[in-house]
Amino acid sequence: MLTSDSMSLLWLTYLGLSLVVLLAGYLGLAFLPRLLRLPITWAVAGILWMPTRFRLPLVEGEFYTGMAPAVVVAAVAFLERNSSVLISSGLLVVAGAMLGVAVGILQAWWFRAPAMASAGTQEKQDSKKQHNNSRRNGQRSEKPRQSPQRREPKIG
Repeated sequence: MLTSDSMSLLWLTYLGLSLVVLLAGYLGLAFLPRLLRLPITWAVAGILWMPTRFRLPLVEGEFYTGMAPAVVVAAVAFLERNSSVLISSGLLVVAGAMLGVAVGILQAWWFRAPAMASAGTQEKQDSKKQHNNSRRNGQRSEKPRQSPQRREPKIG
């Protein structure tokens, strides 16, 4: 059961809170262009979601081993001045950040590419339509006329 297993409930709570942090961070960075906003948000997601194993001493000779977010393990190792655990979990935190930046750049490029491709296709279709109309009208060498700007009537 979910409520009786405290580790499952702890991980679900952590996941929910990290999603709230990421959404608030993404919306807080709204002044940045998407090309910067997505990699920063995904870097934070990589830092928050990178798991690692940890080992906690209980009584003499007994240890509790489990999984935890690497940033939490690194913070505890820093407070305990445990350099070996800090280095291994810190490297995982950096790897998670780099992976997040890569996913963010890929996502920004993926969302940007279809918009640019559709704009280029639209321009080609427009020029093709104009070209076909000019042939029909017998005006091969002339450029299509620009429509005049609308003029408002003057009263008085």
